[in-house]
Amino acid sequence: MISNPNQRVGVFIDTQNMYYSARNIHSKKVNFGAIVEDAVANRKLIRAIAYVVRTKTEEEQPFFDALINLGIETQEKELMEYTSGHKKADWDVGLTIDVVRMLDMIDVVVLVSGDGDYTYLGEYVKSRGRIFEVMSFRENTSTKLIETCDVYVNFSADKKRYLIASRNKTDVPI
Repeated sequence: MISNPNQRVGVFIDTQNMYYSARNIHSKKVNFGAIVEDAVANRKLIRAIAYVVRTKTEEEQPFFDALINLGIETQEKELMEYTSGHKKADWDVGLTIDVVRMLDMIDVVVLVSGDGDYTYLGEYVKSRGRIFEVMSFRENTSTKLIETCDVYVNFSADKKRYLIASRNKTDVPI
C-alpha cells in the first residue's frame, strides 16, 4: 500500500479495547500520541476520535484531558451499571456510525481496535472505495479483521513505541 500525502485520514480509537489489551498482555499503558502519529503517517488528519467511558466518580478525567492535549477528540459514554452487577459500555455502534458519516470526507479509515465485530465495517469501508487500516495488539485481534484490512500494524511488534509503563498498580481504568 502506497501512502499519499494528499490522503485524508480519520483515526477511530476503541479506547477500552486498547487499554485492556495493553494492560492484560503487557502490563503497561498505551502511547496514544505515537499511535495517532503513525496512523496519520504524514497524510492529512481530518479527525482523530477516542471513544471513552465515563464513570460516576469521573476519576478518568485526567486521562481524557491528556487525549485532548494530544489533539484527539473524545466521544464520551456513561458506564452502564445493571442491578445484576454487570457493567457495559460498548462503543461499537457509535464508532461505526461515525465512520459511515465521515466516509465522504476521508480517504483512509484507521481503526485502532482488535475487535472482530468491526470486520463488517471494514468490508463496508472498502466497498465504498476507501482504504481500511487496522492498528492493534495482535494477541487480542481477530484474524478475520486483519484479513479484511488493507494495512495492519501490530503494536506488540514495537512495544517501545506503543507502550508506556504504568505509574502504579492502581491506575484508573479508562
